[in-house]
Amino acid sequence: MLTALYADANGEIYDAPGYGAVGRSGSSDLLLTMEDVIPLPKGTDLMFLPGCSAIAEHSGKQEPIAGALLAVAAVLPVGYTRTHLPAYVKQDEAPILPLYGYTAVASHKDKLYVAAVKSDDNTKWHPHRFNTPDLADKISKVRQEVGNNRLVEHLARCSLEWHCCTAENLFYHRWEAGIPVSPNCNANCLGCISLQPSGCCPAAQSRIDFKPSVEEVAAIAVYHLKSAPEAIVSFGQGCEGEPSLAADTIASAIKSIRKQTGRGVININSNAGFTEGIRKIVDAGLNTIRVSVISGREQTHQAYYRGNYSLKEVKKSIAYAKEKGVYVSLNMLLLPGLNDLPEETAAWLAFIRETDIDMIQLRNLNIDPDVVWSAIAPVTNKPIGIRLFIDTLRREFPVVKIGNFSRYVSIEP
Repeated sequence: MLTALYADANGEIYDAPGYGAVGRSGSSDLLLTMEDVIPLPKGTDLMFLPGCSAIAEHSGKQEPIAGALLAVAAVLPVGYTRTHLPAYVKQDEAPILPLYGYTAVASHKDKLYVAAVKSDDNTKWHPHRFNTPDLADKISKVRQEVGNNRLVEHLARCSLEWHCCTAENLFYHRWEAGIPVSPNCNANCLGCISLQPSGCCPAAQSRIDFKPSVEEVAAIAVYHLKSAPEAIVSFGQGCEGEPSLAADTIASAIKSIRKQTGRGVININSNAGFTEGIRKIVDAGLNTIRVSVISGREQTHQAYYRGNYSLKEVKKSIAYAKEKGVYVSLNMLLLPGLNDLPEETAAWLAFIRETDIDMIQLRNLNIDPDVVWSAIAPVTNKPIGIRLFIDTLRREFPVVKIGNFSRYVSIEP
């Protein structure tokens, strides 16, 4: 039997012999088995959940562990997709949980296990490659080489304070580097990591507070694309709003970039709700787009994004990008008990067939699950399980790549 974990009031984590580990999918608590878990991956963080009493199975009953002991969760490194949430009961006046991807965790024979599957090779994105002791020196070097540029200063802060990997890649001079451009957004996402209403959970990072010029954007992009290995520059970062709202700046910057170098990939991460802006950016020479979606159903999609656009507009944007030869990925926000509902699964299959996308990037949704359940329509059906959901996607769409990370796509001259 997998053994439940709990934390005391000081945050110390213990196992609970005789208490079975329980995970949650949607509103259902399930006894975890060895088939549900994998060994704790390197780079995983453990944390206790304030105001949340740990649930375990004891003497055939699932109930809070005596003593109002706190639930424990794992936060996975990138490259792993969770299958179960932690099981807990919120105490009176419990706070909204911070924006993390909470995963069920348990112990067995003095080893820790998590309810997850390995879903991609995280060689490039493993935590040991980031936040190295020489990062500050690398930032100083880029400052000298690029010169006066507000984006360099913004990305330096993102690297040192928020530990953003795509920001850091600019200074490590490798792979995918983020270039934020837009302080504005056309959505009001429940789990926005750069802007949260007062009284909610704190945002994970600060949003960019200026509009960079075409020259600032192009200078950063050309610097990176000309010599970084497998170079990608990406508009649409966690520290900004919707990049397509800055379509004029991005389109002009892309044209300037391509006059100076044909090397590397130009990408945008977008909700794709502003089709006019996406068209401008695509026509300027965009290579790849990653579209953020939580559901193939309008009602669920709108409940999370709360945007001034519809899924119909998203599909129009994808169709235009595909028509122009752009490589299209879905940034599929994933929450156990939501995406894998039968009606949601059917909608996903229909959405993917209609849009003919090239890749699905699975993304553990960083949010207090209760915030999502309170926003969507009541759920009555039983989920099929995240493992089966992913297997279904692979079976139905054998040509579509499924993983976690953007791919370097060879661009024909």
